[in-house]
Amino acid sequence: QSGARINISEGNCPERIVTITGPTDAIFKAFAMIAYKFEEDITNSMSNSTATSKPPVTLRLVVPASQCGSLIGKGGSKIKEIRESTGAQVQVAGDMLPNSTERAVTISGTPDAIIQCVKQICVVMLESPPKGATIPYRPKPASTPVIFAGGQAYTIQGQYAIPHPDQLTKLHQLAMQQTPFTPLGQTTPAFPAFAVLTVAGKQRSSTTLPLQAITIFPCICPGLDASPPASTHELTIPNDLIGCIIGRQGTKINEIRQMSGAQIKIASATEGSSERQITITGTPANISLAQYLINAR
Repeated sequence: QSGARINISEGNCPERIVTITGPTDAIFKAFAMIAYKFEEDITNSMSNSTATSKPPVTLRLVVPASQCGSLIGKGGSKIKEIRESTGAQVQVAGDMLPNSTERAVTISGTPDAIIQCVKQICVVMLESPPKGATIPYRPKPASTPVIFAGGQAYTIQGQYAIPHPDQLTKLHQLAMQQTPFTPLGQTTPAFPAFAVLTVAGKQRSSTTLPLQAITIFPCICPGLDASPPASTHELTIPNDLIGCIIGRQGTKINEIRQMSGAQIKIASATEGSSERQITITGTPANISLAQYLINAR
């Protein structure tokens, strides 16, 4: 209907890339249809929900990193202009997507605001072509480790930590209630025959291995740091949303810190700015979980 060419990447990954090609009018028609379809899905899901406010439509664009500077503008002037003229929220990720030279640009708002925002972003991209070769982002198939925090299981999908199905959480909670493993060669009939081993970033699970055949070493050893190096990620949050993230007397932000294991600093409000900077420091897993919990609030 739009006249655009649309390609959707393979489906065995947690996220898929939709590539829209064609004249600008055809691209905007396709984006409009996608944005309205997303809103329709949100409306349908709210009919079974107790939520009173309708969440915005959110799209993540994949943009060559060499074009992001033009999109942000000097001192953030261009991105501010786009936000103000369209009414959409626009966030440019600080880091490149894995194994690529592209960055994620997240747009949220009403379908009309998103369509106007995409138009303006396309104009900037046409005026400032990418410099050098672009290594495109390709989502990896889902073979991710499981993180347990606050009694809940999470898997990493893209830049976010997603709550894992209840069965795994229940198995983890059951395992935490049991007695420790007995020495190798002795059996523990009361312990469920289930193990989740995260080895070199790959999750391996078994419901059949006899437990006496598995040796488990403590993860934390004095003098050895097996965790990935700490890094820092920054988020920009509108002032009118910061209260629900902090919570009464800081209860919610402290809960997010405790669950994610990340250090989270919220910058003081600056005069004339409608946004606050949040700095998250920790391992990539800590940061992903903190981001998910902040977005959930």
